[in-house]
Amino acid sequence: MPVRFILVKRTFAVSALVAALVAASAGYTAPLPGVKTPSRNISCFYVPIKPTTRGNLLCAIAKSSYSRAEQAGCQARVGLDWHGFELSSRGKALPVCTGGVLYDIGRETPTFVVLAYGRTWHSHGFTCTSRVTGLTCTNGHGHGLFLSRESRRLW
Repeated sequence: MPVRFILVKRTFAVSALVAALVAASAGYTAPLPGVKTPSRNISCFYVPIKPTTRGNLLCAIAKSSYSRAEQAGCQARVGLDWHGFELSSRGKALPVCTGGVLYDIGRETPTFVVLAYGRTWHSHGFTCTSRVTGLTCTNGHGHGLFLSRESRRLW
């Protein structure tokens, strides 16, 4: 009988440990690195494309002169809402028309640092430079975007 009791006790202890680890990992969210301009009007963050090693930079702007035009364009093209711009790791920047969140909200959380004017941020092959005139972000293939309240440029 003592052997059986020890086996049951160990099994219970291992089960409790596994349950604790699962509960702890369920509460963990992976940070998605990103930047905000000092005005906090423009933000960009990196989202990995799983299971690849590539990812996208998602950029949003709170207030701009072109928001209504972008929203109307998304509605006309695909019947969805405009949610900023996306710069892939290899291609051109494009407007984002979507009906939902573009990352795993239960497992990932955008984490922003404020990028002072004149400073540059590098992450996962993307480079963003903050200036008083706006935010410029590029990928390693010569494509990028420039965002400001007054204008945007995608290449």
